[in-house]
Amino acid sequence: MKKTYEDIKSFLKKVFESKILVKFLYVIGIIIIAILIFSAGISIGFHKAGFGRDWGENYERNFGMRPDRMMFGGNNFPNAHGATGKIIKIELPTIIVQDKYNTEKVILIKDDTQIQETMQNIKMSNLAVDDYIIVIGTPNEQGQIEAKFIRVMPFGMPGTILPPQTPAIPPTPIK
Repeated sequence: MKKTYEDIKSFLKKVFESKILVKFLYVIGIIIIAILIFSAGISIGFHKAGFGRDWGENYERNFGMRPDRMMFGGNNFPNAHGATGKIIKIELPTIIVQDKYNTEKVILIKDDTQIQETMQNIKMSNLAVDDYIIVIGTPNEQGQIEAKFIRVMPFGMPGTILPPQTPAIPPTPIK
């Protein structure tokens, strides 16, 4: 039996109007989206783990200390894309920043790094030891952060916890 053009056209129309095909296409679309999200998660995790590995391998070179200390708390990965803290050493084009957990990070300042204090652009030579800064950048293979943007905080770090003070009145024990 020979199928005509109209028979084929009618069959294809039924297939494409079928609710089963629509559901099948939705399922395939959801699977593709899930695979893309999973792949993005793997890529981000791999990048973060790579920075942690590079940072650990270059720890001695960056800080001149022993690399066998646990310093990062529960997840064992430093923040790879930035730093917040006090400048403790300057050897341009690198600076070392100490964060609130006493973790030291090496920041590499490049010619295109934008540095601001309040709303004014400043030069890297204006940075000083004990300045509080916020750095945004990208990790490199030496475990350093290549700064894209640095903001100098004029009044220290917001939310900085002061060292504990001795209370004027000793606490009364609860009975």
